[in-house]
Amino acid sequence: MAEKLHVAVACGGTGGHIFPGLATARALRSRGHHVTLWLSGKHVESTVLQGWKGPVVTIPSEGFQFGPMRSVLTACRIVLAVIRCWIAMFRHRPDAVLAMGSYSSIGPCLAARLRGIPVVLHEANAIPGRAVRMLAGKAACIAICFEETRYHLKGLNLVTTGMPLRPEFKRRSEPKTSAPEFRLLVMGGSGGAHAVNEMVSEAVCLLAPDTQNALRVTHLTGPADESHIRRRYEEADMNADVLAFTQEMAALYETADLAICRAGASTCAELGIFGLPALLIPYPHAASDHQTANARALEKAGAADVVQQSEMTVEWLADYIRTQMEEPERLGKMRIRALREDSINAAEKLAETVEQCAKK
Repeated sequence: MAEKLHVAVACGGTGGHIFPGLATARALRSRGHHVTLWLSGKHVESTVLQGWKGPVVTIPSEGFQFGPMRSVLTACRIVLAVIRCWIAMFRHRPDAVLAMGSYSSIGPCLAARLRGIPVVLHEANAIPGRAVRMLAGKAACIAICFEETRYHLKGLNLVTTGMPLRPEFKRRSEPKTSAPEFRLLVMGGSGGAHAVNEMVSEAVCLLAPDTQNALRVTHLTGPADESHIRRRYEEADMNADVLAFTQEMAALYETADLAICRAGASTCAELGIFGLPALLIPYPHAASDHQTANARALEKAGAADVVQQSEMTVEWLADYIRTQMEEPERLGKMRIRALREDSINAAEKLAETVEQCAKK
């Protein structure tokens, strides 16, 4: 076993940073290391971290704001966060800091730099976020998920680890079983996907009755849209399961024939684990339009189709769903191309990278 290390995992902010950070933290602990989570105090963190028994350091932080006065306020908040982290590291001095790329990782990383502690960054998206771009120059290593990221971080120490996922995202060894109906998985969620919920449900209800009878829909709407989307399917007498959210995502991925969803980094990685073809609708307001870059990477690999929200109509979407139902051979080829092995052991790969950087 490698020498025991004290590792700070800075993963506060959003679920897209907390889940992979927590997965890697558990991988590090399983390798015998001491791990402290560094968070930002957001409500989502307490929900996600149920079951975590290790130490936690909370340093309040806010996202980037722009404009003359707001930029000054952002700079002041960063300085204050660095000071708080620098002080906290007297008590929780790590041998290495692993930062999952959110704005809340800036304070711990800059404080670690002042103390001469190596920093490992993880960038989940094809286009690096602002925090990673700010911190990349002095990082010991940057772990990435998309090869396209290399074009944006040239000349730096990069390693492809994939996206650390929760333990339940383990693909079954047996092949996918066939079902009499075509199984469509729609993931609207809460991150600005009201338009996806509306348009997909309307498109499904536009389909001819015989097409609807051959289709089974599982639609994850997020809490805001659950009731009226369910009502829409019921009024159309559609075979649909409507859920605000679920803890059984792995089972849904395993049984679906096609997904319609956003193109967040975690979603893209989960699709790859299960080899699930998808129609990706990038969130139009994502920073640096990174969801479009994620989606185009999967499209280039032949694993997904991409449509911009501004270009999508209900009629086009209904025709797309009907066409995919009629072309199982195409989806079969997409499924083969969608399958990605790199995220299966990503947490272990990232943990090993942290070990290597801590020893240098």
